[in-house]
Amino acid sequence: MLHLRLISPADTTDDVVRLIESTVGTTHLVVVPGAARDPAGDLVLCDAARETGDELIGALRALKLDRTGSIAVDDIGLSLSAHADRAEDEAPGEGADAVLWEHLADATHEESTLTVTYIAFLSVATMLAACGVMLDNAILIVGAMAVGPEFGPLAGISTGLVRRSARSVGRSLWALLAGFAAAMTLTIGFSWLMDVFGLFQQSMVEAGRPNTAFIWKPDWMSFVVALLAGVAGTLSLTSAKSGALIGVAISVTTVPAAANAAVALSYRDYSQTWGSSWQLLANLGGIVLAGTLTLLAQKWFWARHRERTRQLS
Repeated sequence: MLHLRLISPADTTDDVVRLIESTVGTTHLVVVPGAARDPAGDLVLCDAARETGDELIGALRALKLDRTGSIAVDDIGLSLSAHADRAEDEAPGEGADAVLWEHLADATHEESTLTVTYIAFLSVATMLAACGVMLDNAILIVGAMAVGPEFGPLAGISTGLVRRSARSVGRSLWALLAGFAAAMTLTIGFSWLMDVFGLFQQSMVEAGRPNTAFIWKPDWMSFVVALLAGVAGTLSLTSAKSGALIGVAISVTTVPAAANAAVALSYRDYSQTWGSSWQLLANLGGIVLAGTLTLLAQKWFWARHRERTRQLS
């Protein structure tokens, strides 16, 4: 269930209340006239089944409530109410399958903005992966993949493409490219420093490294894995099952590929640099492609589902 806290101008409250009452899957409607001070207006509270939330939020925005008042939405962790149970039963579909597009856009906006913290996480992840590839240590590679924050901008690109928002695509693409450029540059410096202290050696780059050699040897399986990870990651963001995202983070070799490219470049091993760069691009492209197609499929599915529901009613 979702909890909506609305601030409505007094002359709009009746329309807002009628909209909520006419929306299947809503309950616990509360109106407190004149309670809001900034902006001034009435306080309207209600709960809604997750599967009807996107339609309700869209209708509230059509009333321009996001401009004249406020729309705040929270997930309800626990609701012990027969009315809530009935609202969920009446709402079409399953809550876990529902997509809240406004929530998705807001979440990806936050995760796909180029910030100092984002660059720091990506740089640390790339340096960890550099240690992993030099030591041929798969555990360090997995740890670095889990730390990397790059799925946020990738999801932001997919979301922007589906919503036809050039601004979102541009912001996410800038965060992705600038972030990896900064992380790889810092990792090159890190490699030189480690070489000075005798912790990295060129012989480590030239070694066979059976546990991590796949990182600079891209093939079609790498692209297939990226596609599957893109689907899983997008589903985890759009559904209530966000715990799957960590599994996506440790399944695609984006950060390790960037790390190996940086280390190999620092030792002028251009074949590994080239192979790692192709691995990185293939994985990034596969995730964006899969994420975009998944969002388009979800958008089509819910549009058809709503149309069938209207016809039945």
